[in-house]
Amino acid sequence: MASTVATPASRWTSFLKTVTRFEKEKIAPWIALRNAAGVAIPLAAGYLLGSPRAGLALASGGLNVSFSDSHEPHARRARRMLAASLLVGLAAFAGGIVGRSAPLVTVVAGLAAFPAGLVVTLGAAAADLALLSLCLVIVYAAVPLSPHEAAYAGLLAAAGGIFQTVLSLLFWPLRRFTPVRNALGSLFRELARTVDAPIDASEPPPASLQRTEARAALAPLDSNRAIEAQRYRMLLSEAERLLLSILALRRIRSRMRRELPDEPALRSIERFFVACSAVLTSIASALTTGDPAAALPERLGELQAQTRSFREMRPPDDPVASAMLDDARRQMDAIAGQLRAGVELSSTATQAGLSAFELREALIPRTLRVASAVSILRANLNLDSASFRHAVRLAVCVAAGEAIAHLLGLERSYWLPMTIAIVLRPDFATTFSRGVLRLTGTLAGLALSTFLFWALPSSPATDISLITVMMFVLRCFGPANYGIFAVAITALIVLLIGITGVAPSGVIAARGLNTVAGGLIALAAYRLWPTWERKHVGEVLAAMLDAYRDYFRMVRENYIHAEGRPSVETEPVRLAGRLARSNLEASMDRLAVEPGTSPDVLRLLSGILASSHRLIHAVMSLEAGLAASAPVPARAAFRTFADHVEFTLYYLAAALRGSPLTAGMLPDLREDHQLLVSSGDPYTARYALVNVETDRITNSLNTISMQILAVIELGGLAQT
Repeated sequence: MASTVATPASRWTSFLKTVTRFEKEKIAPWIALRNAAGVAIPLAAGYLLGSPRAGLALASGGLNVSFSDSHEPHARRARRMLAASLLVGLAAFAGGIVGRSAPLVTVVAGLAAFPAGLVVTLGAAAADLALLSLCLVIVYAAVPLSPHEAAYAGLLAAAGGIFQTVLSLLFWPLRRFTPVRNALGSLFRELARTVDAPIDASEPPPASLQRTEARAALAPLDSNRAIEAQRYRMLLSEAERLLLSILALRRIRSRMRRELPDEPALRSIERFFVACSAVLTSIASALTTGDPAAALPERLGELQAQTRSFREMRPPDDPVASAMLDDARRQMDAIAGQLRAGVELSSTATQAGLSAFELREALIPRTLRVASAVSILRANLNLDSASFRHAVRLAVCVAAGEAIAHLLGLERSYWLPMTIAIVLRPDFATTFSRGVLRLTGTLAGLALSTFLFWALPSSPATDISLITVMMFVLRCFGPANYGIFAVAITALIVLLIGITGVAPSGVIAARGLNTVAGGLIALAAYRLWPTWERKHVGEVLAAMLDAYRDYFRMVRENYIHAEGRPSVETEPVRLAGRLARSNLEASMDRLAVEPGTSPDVLRLLSGILASSHRLIHAVMSLEAGLAASAPVPARAAFRTFADHVEFTLYYLAAALRGSPLTAGMLPDLREDHQLLVSSGDPYTARYALVNVETDRITNSLNTISMQILAVIELGGLAQT
């Protein structure tokens, strides 16, 4: 892959930046406040009721479930935190049951580590929840319990998690994405102004400031796989494409004003721009107010009417004028398609729109949902999956850590495999940065807790107060820097154990020894199997495009040859597409923290991933439509469109592998779509569905093409 060669010094500098990076946008004081209360209140209640160990079990559940707390809407947050509470309870019960047998503990820890590693493909939230459950199994396995005691411990841990959930739901969710929506709204409002603004060559390109602000607002979401975050990335991509198309049409209009001032088509373009400005303004309003804007479809209808009117005009006899109008028509078709995408995305980016989208998704069979967790995990159950390989490595290392700790008879031995589980990540760079921060943070945390025990008077009130402070620091500033997280969690756990009456000196020494041993084992494991992602991400993206092309071909064949039911089985190719997408997401996550990675390449890759989500969702909707509508013959224009979609995906994948490609070499999908829409009966249900979904395919694939050409130009992906 063509890329700038990084020197050892520059790689070390980049690594240090990764280690010391402080992401201030991840600071969450209100979440930290309620999470601290969710740990401190059970501890205080246990002390007051004379049962500090029960209070500690409740607090441990609250501590683990707190990592599932977020700014998400109530319903989704409640589902996630309740699921976390259930897993925490089961993990505590399972750990306590198997703790009587060292070989059984080793086997169970390894078996629990495998799914904890595999679910990284479902996103950071699922991965964190699985990892915490694994750690809880390891911790409770260190204290053998009878079945009755294990069940009691599991119930207490689950109850602590439920209490943490209740505290979270008492507060209305903060509007986390408001700055992003405002930045995008300002960009779309500036685009509306750009439509009629005079062109001044001495000034910066239009909307430069707004684009910069929107990119900055979206930067923290580059690794966020949530539906909302993907919609905002797609909106930014559409806005940038719209700006290019609007500027091109403005140049054509200026030329027509000079050369064809009496041409009726000029007045049609003027009316088109008025309608375009109205739609852009409505999109901006929908984003900034959070209201889906009922006027959007009406204004979009006006725009489409102007587009149809222009297409129906009789071309002039002058070939130069005819070519100019043909160019204008192409730009108007592109703008109309991009605005249709913008309207849809802006209306579903609001809370009301997202709820409506989730209701529509619930009506689709589970296997045809883009975010089907079961299907994604099934697709990743093979050695071609990066997540599967990480799961195998994690399971082997955790089991080995348990075995080593038992063989050596280490005190507080659970910290050794737990450190391995926490440090070992799917990528080289994160494993080493977390390993360094975990080791240094643990030693700093041990030093801090030692000082606190020495400097402050020992009493339950003092200990609970310190635990509350550490919990607040952990949840407020820990997400911004893993070093802070390691310091706070180390001091917090020592304090939690100390409140039960265990001598802190023994806890501190054992924690330090086991953490160092576990960290070194994790680092050694990844040192033996390293992967520099920049060498592979281009091929991974190309493989996803190939998989999507195969899936689209299967759906296309069903439309062309089926008579009422699919004639080609799409399940295997659909699973292959999910696997390819999961591999790309994992690859991007690894690339994001790898030293020497260009921020521009990461931004473009995030945009490509978001646009590909829209593309494959449209293809899945086409497949779902086969079962929802009566059979009708495929139109000839559909065959042409489908051929060109496949060609485009093929050319893009080839370009990522090093073949030359320019925009002019790609088929004109927008023209193909216009011919498709104008053919057949528009009132036939399946034709109507195909018209809508192929519009989405056209828009998303055109966006992907632009983004891939841009990232190849930067030298960030093409294979050498």
